Amino acid sequence: MSAADDIPDLDRLIHEPNRLAILTVLSSTRTADFVFLQRTLKLTNGNLSSHLTKLEAAGLVTVVKSFVRKKPNTSIALTDLGRTRIRDHWQQLDRLKALAGTHESSAGRT
Repeated sequence: MSAADDIPDLDRLIHEPNRLAILTVLSSTRTADFVFLQRTLKLTNGNLSSHLTKLEAAGLVTVVKSFVRKKPNTSIALTDLGRTRIRDHWQQLDRLKALAGTHESSAGRT
C-alpha cells in the first residue's frame, strides 16, 4: 500500500469552500434562515441560492419557504443525511491532517 492509498477521498460536493461553510454553520443549529446564512458567510443571494440548490438536490439540506408576519422567509436545515455527511467529511479532513503530520515528522528524520 502506498502513501497515496492512505489519503482519504474527499466528497467534492461538500468540500467546495462555500458549501463546506454552509454545512458547517447548519451543523451547529437546527435551522437557519437564508438572510442569516447570507450575512454570516458573506455570499450574494444568487451564490447562496445556487449552493443551496445543489445541496438540496443531493438530499443534504431542506429548504422551506414560508411567510413570517406577511414577509417571505426561507428556512434551511440539515437532513439526517447531511448531518452524517458533514460529520464524515470533517473526520476525513482530520485523518488527512494526521497523515500530513505523520509525513512531516518522518521527513524531519534523516
